[in-house]
Amino acid sequence: MDVNFILIIFFIGFIGSYISGMLGVGGSIIKYPMLLYIPPLFGLAAFSAHEVAGISAVQVFFATIAGVWVYRKGGYLNKSLIIYMGISILVGSFAGGYGSKLMPESAINIVYGILAVIAAIMMFIPKKGIDDIPLDQVTFNKPLAAVLAFIVGTAAGIVGAAGAFLLVPIMLVVLKIPTRMTIASSLAITFISSIGATVGKLTTGQVDYFPALIMIIASLIASPLGAMAGKKVNTKILQIILAVLILATAIKIWMDILI
Repeated sequence: MDVNFILIIFFIGFIGSYISGMLGVGGSIIKYPMLLYIPPLFGLAAFSAHEVAGISAVQVFFATIAGVWVYRKGGYLNKSLIIYMGISILVGSFAGGYGSKLMPESAINIVYGILAVIAAIMMFIPKKGIDDIPLDQVTFNKPLAAVLAFIVGTAAGIVGAAGAFLLVPIMLVVLKIPTRMTIASSLAITFISSIGATVGKLTTGQVDYFPALIMIIASLIASPLGAMAGKKVNTKILQIILAVLILATAIKIWMDILI
């Protein structure tokens, strides 16, 4: 196998997983276009959209669990939040995946695009005081958390995406969860939601195993490094990076819809 191929795939997996660990998102929103467009720039064979989706699904599974491992101590993982939102997003993603057969593709993409714009707007709403709350005193509206996670899961299931970038602003703005707890818990919730996608891709033969293995190795190295960086970076800076990433995601989704 070409050394350039291995290095390029490793680089893509490393960058995406580092950002995943640092910001609490699955990272596929970054890795998907990188996998699709970067290899051909270096004269390598292009992956199909199905192959990219399969590789990304498996890689997100490992990147999120590696990031969660770093956050396992220090009270950053809110177990109650993870259970309520994790179960709801998993149920929603199954419902969305099944219901997508009943909706035209254009409607599916528009729904997702609207949610992305709402998420981007929410990230620019001031979040004063949320990081002053001691982690062991954090409370949230459990029924609201479950309902919102179900809606995100349904939308994500419909379009076949993880939806973590929609969860983060909800946790910060609506549920008032401190930034680092949001990032850590979002990684755990994304891990739960990625289980179904990973199993589905593997059992239907949609995963190219060699590049997936390279991406997994990159994930296991980079995601913990990103998570360790996320624990040290000022929370205001983390919020700004998240806001820019989610805004870029919303723009990309609408460009895909309109172009």
